Amino acid sequence: MASEKSTFQLESYESSSESDLEKAHYARRKTSTRFHRGKVPSTYSSSSRELSGSHQHLLQTSPKKRRSGYYFYRVPQKVVKYMCWALLSTIIIFVLCLIRASYTSSRQVEMGTVEKSPPKPPPWEAFPFLTRYHGGIRSLIPRKENVPEYPHDPEEKPDPEANATTAVNYDRSLPKSISFDPYATAGVNYAEKLECFLDPKDTVRIPRVHYYPGVMKGFPDAVMGSSDVLGLRNDICFERFGRLGPYGYGYSLRRGGTGAGLHGDREGAEDVRTESEAISEVDYSTVQWAKVQASCATKNAARYHPIEHAGEDIFVSPKTDEKETMGADSRADESDDVMRDSNLERRAGQNRPQAGNQSSADPERSKKNVILLPRTAVLIRTWWDFHYTTEDIIYLRSLIAELSLLSGGEFTIHFLIHVRDDNVPIWADQKIYDRILENALPAEFQGMGTLWSERQMGLIYGGIQESFFRDLPVHGVYRSTFMPVQYFSHLHPEYNFVWNWEMDVRYTGQWYHFFDQIRKWTKAQPRKGLWERNGRFYIPSVHGSWEDFKQMVRVQTEMGTDSPNNIWSGLKTPTGNSIPGSSSTQQKADTPVWGPEPPLDVLTDQNDPQSPTTHEKDKYEWGVGEEADLITFNPLFDPDGTTWFFTKDITGYNTTSSLPPRRAAITTSSRLSKRLLTLMHRETVLKRHTMFSEMWPPSVSLHHGLKAVYAPHPMYIDRDWPPAYLAAVMNAGRNGASGGARTSVYGGREHNFKGTTWFYDAGFAPNLWRRWLGLKVDNDGGEREEVAGEGRMCLPGVLLHPVKGVERVVEGSGKFGASDRGGGEMDGEEAGVEEQENR
Repeated sequence: MASEKSTFQLESYESSSESDLEKAHYARRKTSTRFHRGKVPSTYSSSSRELSGSHQHLLQTSPKKRRSGYYFYRVPQKVVKYMCWALLSTIIIFVLCLIRASYTSSRQVEMGTVEKSPPKPPPWEAFPFLTRYHGGIRSLIPRKENVPEYPHDPEEKPDPEANATTAVNYDRSLPKSISFDPYATAGVNYAEKLECFLDPKDTVRIPRVHYYPGVMKGFPDAVMGSSDVLGLRNDICFERFGRLGPYGYGYSLRRGGTGAGLHGDREGAEDVRTESEAISEVDYSTVQWAKVQASCATKNAARYHPIEHAGEDIFVSPKTDEKETMGADSRADESDDVMRDSNLERRAGQNRPQAGNQSSADPERSKKNVILLPRTAVLIRTWWDFHYTTEDIIYLRSLIAELSLLSGGEFTIHFLIHVRDDNVPIWADQKIYDRILENALPAEFQGMGTLWSERQMGLIYGGIQESFFRDLPVHGVYRSTFMPVQYFSHLHPEYNFVWNWEMDVRYTGQWYHFFDQIRKWTKAQPRKGLWERNGRFYIPSVHGSWEDFKQMVRVQTEMGTDSPNNIWSGLKTPTGNSIPGSSSTQQKADTPVWGPEPPLDVLTDQNDPQSPTTHEKDKYEWGVGEEADLITFNPLFDPDGTTWFFTKDITGYNTTSSLPPRRAAITTSSRLSKRLLTLMHRETVLKRHTMFSEMWPPSVSLHHGLKAVYAPHPMYIDRDWPPAYLAAVMNAGRNGASGGARTSVYGGREHNFKGTTWFYDAGFAPNLWRRWLGLKVDNDGGEREEVAGEGRMCLPGVLLHPVKGVERVVEGSGKFGASDRGGGEMDGEEAGVEEQENR
């Protein structure tokens, strides 16, 4: 029994154990299903202690049931690996495609094969062309009776009957042209002016320019600037024979003329040479302008201030000992180069006006208490291989005759010649200098030139920081046009004023009348509000009279404007610079310029002019009767904040906190006083300061408180612009000015000047000059059209720039006229440098 009992107990125990193991296994399988992340409760551990559970606390609570979570499908690692390789391959292929596209694009640009869609034309190209610029002398009417084709009210179309072409009357002969004489000095206490002649024997008199009274019917008025304001004659007109005939135009080479202008409408052309003064045709082939000009200056020396001690050009005239000088003289005497000796003689006599009559005239001065006139030089900017056409020769003759000879020596014409090859040592050898100078000018202008080169300017104005702004050297003619002018004034202190003049400027009127009226008007301008008026275009059809314009500028300056253009200009500091990121709504008014506006490191102790009173107390009196130190023919705009390309071309100034105050005037044709040129010279030598050419003289004038004036000469436009729109475009800067904001016309919007008569790349200027000469332009005009229509054009005085490469048919040659000296057409490189010379 005992054995049976034990056997039963063993079987019962085994069955119980098996039952427990099954429970444990089942429970462990459920738990592993519920807690699939391997966290198995300790109750179902695989250790032997789990069988009894005696190690656990009796009051231990059962574990809380966890809610099963939701999980996304886990992508297999093999798939992820393939996806990464595909993405990396895509990026590499994309980068390689970008590199190839960049290389291909660069090659296309180099080869010139890039095809770009044409840009959208500017709005002004949609305006219709004006037609009454190209009338003729058979339609002349008094100016008071003329109904100009333009400007007019945009809502009112011009009367077609008023502007209709006058019927041509072939039976009616033209009235006689009239001699123009702007040299009257009646009632002025000047010394007597002695007449100058074209020959040493004083027998060949200088012919005068002729004009016709009236204007062509329907001829437009000037849209910017005003002849009435400046005192210029606008009730008369000049045709090509009366304007250029006195200088060889219209008669043959055999008689001493140019052989040009022998065809087309010639009615009245002979009036220039058959007038009562009995001046016949001048044989210009025998005229030596250097001797004639020097003789005229010597004859009238009593009219001018005594000549000061001249500076010494240590580069052209190096000092040598007496033996070397005597040896050089003896070798020169033995030389057979007579032309070179005569050239030296003429150059020595012309470079500086003679003072031969001053001692004998001193008693006359003391007795009569005469007013002495200032001396003025006109520097013609040219270069050593310039091709002088027949038309260029006539242009130069008119300048010398009208400004120098007929005025009794008030002006001295001089050529400032750029030697483009820096390897030619013109500063070291007198023979090299003379040889190049002789070959640089036509025969009739020998002895009137001075050479300069960029390397020479580097020697004179050394130590200037070289920035190569836009890949241009700081001493180059493009960035530093006025360096040779400064040095010329330093060597010639006898000149109170210097005109920097360009070879591609033309004027249909009389030169002396224009220069003299500009001088008188700028002298009469008060300083109050001057810089503010200088910065705006004067548009009479919008602004009214000059007095209305002056008061409008005053209000715009003192109170500001609500123009949206002010959004693109920042606050102005006392020095005139914008504060980046500032809002223009915080300050609308501008601080008027009153006296010097110096930069941080201005050249001090220069006796800068100071205002006698405050700006508020001045009654437009300060500056009246004061000669202008700077005269320009475009507004003196503020380049700060504009898109003008050269606004930051500043060298040598302290720019750590801000840029110096600046002004600029497009084109370098201007008049500069000796005081201004001396300051520019000293700033460059002593402080190593300079700026871009068109910014340098105006900015120095602003820094030192000099009198700078923009002369609003009459400018014409070729299309029918709405006047209000034109004013909004031209004066689109800050507070109604032309500069000071990104919306300024200067910079990216300079295309608006294409249709004007005065800008560095104006397209209407050369077209109008060629049509006036009787040439065809765009298949319009020409000599046949003149004969069949109203006759040749007759224009009032219009200043034109640029006019380049005008060729005329010369009698007997069957080809276009050339100069006395050889030369060919300009190639691309020469034309590019010419733009730098004449900008």
